[in-house]
Amino acid sequence: MRNLPELKSVTDVWNVLDSRLASGDAAFAADLGIALARAYGSDSRRVWQYRSVFDHLLRLLTTTPGSGIVAQALRLVSSAEVGDRKLDRYAASLLASSHPAEELAVAFSGKASEELRACLVHELVLRGVGVTEIPGIAQWATSPHWRHHPLGWLPLALSDVEGQPALPSYSVHGSSFSMPYGPSAGHGVGVVTGGHVPPVEETTTETTAAGIGAAVANWAEESNGRIEARVFELAEPLEEGSVPSLLPALGLECLKGAGKKTGFSIAVCPHDQAWRVLFAAASTGGAYNSGACGAYGRLAAWQSLAHLCGGAEDDSAEAVEARARACTWYAFGADTKWFQQVAWDIGLAAVSPERRRLAVLAATDTD
Repeated sequence: MRNLPELKSVTDVWNVLDSRLASGDAAFAADLGIALARAYGSDSRRVWQYRSVFDHLLRLLTTTPGSGIVAQALRLVSSAEVGDRKLDRYAASLLASSHPAEELAVAFSGKASEELRACLVHELVLRGVGVTEIPGIAQWATSPHWRHHPLGWLPLALSDVEGQPALPSYSVHGSSFSMPYGPSAGHGVGVVTGGHVPPVEETTTETTAAGIGAAVANWAEESNGRIEARVFELAEPLEEGSVPSLLPALGLECLKGAGKKTGFSIAVCPHDQAWRVLFAAASTGGAYNSGACGAYGRLAAWQSLAHLCGGAEDDSAEAVEARARACTWYAFGADTKWFQQVAWDIGLAAVSPERRRLAVLAATDTD
């Protein structure tokens, strides 16, 4: 493969890989991937042929059924030439979507990084797998030695707020997923307008803004997105019917110009719908990136949820969920110039149980 950067098309290479794997030679794909990473990994941004071939063989090894193939996929991802935290996240999502948990247990006893194992645990949890009941996985998942890991904060079973998360479907040639947001996401059953609007003071801090925006941070960092995350304290409890009047009056950039001549919609939404929006944004990404995948997407969604509902910094997932359930949630949208009106538009607002705090997250992205 010394002439790989000179190829005008890599289809023939794909075909060879497909044929060898079909004949049972999964080791060939893993060997080739390791060799290619050794030769071209440092130039991956420049050599598109390498990126295309490597992704194809990785998808082959992770989405093709068979426990023996899983072992080769793990050998590839865990090799010194390939090892990378971001790749671990991606590989874990691919593996969990395509293999029974029993086949993936080999990752917890064989050669695999702690990062890959942590991601695999939560990719499986997202798919409803009882990881604490799977021999070979349970001991690692419940051991205290990895609790320092960021993902160690997450519960080992899906909570009610998470429901049944929408997850991507992978194949050798691509993936698909649903997006529970967009230009029309704010439209729905309207709330009653009017009501008394008390005096408001903005209390946004840099830390709170970052926490609220955790789920959509990848849109701004890796794509063309922009984010508005703000918090307001109210002088007295907010009447339920006042929210549609208050929101456009807060001076939000995303709603600048919203009103009689510019479309604005807002509707009450369940707290689990808010979590699904946050999870999809974090896990699948924006217009020009692929997101954080399932495990870290789950963590980012919880972080945004926690900061939106005003939880304490050291709250458990159970405490965050209880407070989120007690908040009143709204989804909103507007035809302002701030929103790109393409496919990636989010507007969420949370009113605290005491109705003295209002947190807002708006995000948009475009290709």
